Amino acid sequence: MSPSVTLSAIAAGPDDMKALGAVLGGLLRSGDTVLLGGELGAGKTTFVQGLAAALGIEEAVTSPTFVLVHSYRTAAGWDLLHADVWRLEQLQEVIDLALPEQVEDGGAAVVEWGEMAAPALAPDCLHVAIGFADDQSCPGDNASRGLDDNAGAGGARRVVFRALGPNWDQRMAGLKTALAS
Repeated sequence: MSPSVTLSAIAAGPDDMKALGAVLGGLLRSGDTVLLGGELGAGKTTFVQGLAAALGIEEAVTSPTFVLVHSYRTAAGWDLLHADVWRLEQLQEVIDLALPEQVEDGGAAVVEWGEMAAPALAPDCLHVAIGFADDQSCPGDNASRGLDDNAGAGGARRVVFRALGPNWDQRMAGLKTALAS
């Protein structure tokens, strides 16, 4: 198997994070699974807000930490499932959410703390890791102080997109072009 394809970008603040989410939202389609990783307060929900807006979702997108899954109807008529599995302790609890079945039925899933859920989800997915960028890796990008109410460290974020499987490997060229626009 060839190494996975990766792309990275810097988000200087919440608007940039939403813009990166919107870029992915423009490429997302029913049947897709996106795994989101990153520390608490890194900007995962902010990213999903931009993604949802690009899909024509007008309702407020909030963290599903305590309800586990929010479902939003896209302008294209399929459901965006926004899940947060941080509070779950066993893989069976992830399986009980029935995300794979809902994706097979035409939805798309974006799963915060997705690494934990990966064994229960489709192996052909996109992994998006959001991390706190240090000042040396992104000089001049320190104007913003936090991406959401929980962003303790503030500052810029590095967002790394990694294809996991042939479907996303093929689509990474489109993501690269969209990120460069």
